[in-house]
Amino acid sequence: MAIVQCVPNFSEGVDLEKIEKIVNPLRGVPGVKLLNYEADKDYNRVVVTVIGEPQAVKKAVFEAIGVASEVIDMNNHKGQHSRFGACDVCPFIPIKGMTMEDAVALSKELGEMVGQSYNIPVFLYEASATKPERENLAVVRKGEYEGLDEKLKDPAWEPDFGPDKKHPTAGAIAIGARKPLIAYNINLDTPNIEIASKIAKTIRHSSGGYRYIKAGPVEVPERNITQVTMNLTDYSKTAIYRAFEAVKMEARRYGVNVTGSEIVGLCPMEALIDTAAYYLGLENFSLDKVL
Repeated sequence: MAIVQCVPNFSEGVDLEKIEKIVNPLRGVPGVKLLNYEADKDYNRVVVTVIGEPQAVKKAVFEAIGVASEVIDMNNHKGQHSRFGACDVCPFIPIKGMTMEDAVALSKELGEMVGQSYNIPVFLYEASATKPERENLAVVRKGEYEGLDEKLKDPAWEPDFGPDKKHPTAGAIAIGARKPLIAYNINLDTPNIEIASKIAKTIRHSSGGYRYIKAGPVEVPERNITQVTMNLTDYSKTAIYRAFEAVKMEARRYGVNVTGSEIVGLCPMEALIDTAAYYLGLENFSLDKVL
């Protein structure tokens, strides 16, 4: 039996009633299991994780995207996370009994459905990208919701599905297939966003840093801190502890302390065990020693 994971990100992290409406289509659906949903008020965003039979997951997520397009108005959206749509990004991750090519095909099926039924412009990204420049989500989302009108005037940014104009309230959506990643944020005890930006630039791959780290700065004004927000795109090659130590080291250059960190959404157990083994200095340790 094929199993796929899907992690749609919705641009609502404050209004619990709206969040529940968006998540409801993912509950109690045969062949679909809602694993987790985590809202962040500062980001004004909720990250949802579902798993199950590919076609059942696709249909349930399609319904959730439809609800999001009805209850979220991007014209009024404010948050610390980059975004350009009500359902901002929707990746499929092959888990069992399916290839990356199968996940790509699934993402294209959903993209066509969303474009036709909801009149939302759809950009395929990561493994599903139809052009090399669309592989990177940050490039696809550059300009965010506020810059969509101008972006869609450029023939180079014609959507893969749907209209060539943004949805008046739901914006646009990026749909694709990718490997598992870890969304990881590290807290800095400074409100200075320039420091967080410099640290993020140092460690991310696009600026000459670690191959499997994508990073950026985020302000968290309610806590008077900033964050280095990261996607670890291959935790087996760039581990959580390596990212953590790299940020700590760079923070010292600016007289700033790391005060904590957070994982958003689900995380492979192997990645956490690897980090524990590193900090405990375990010798001759392997995963088969874990109960």
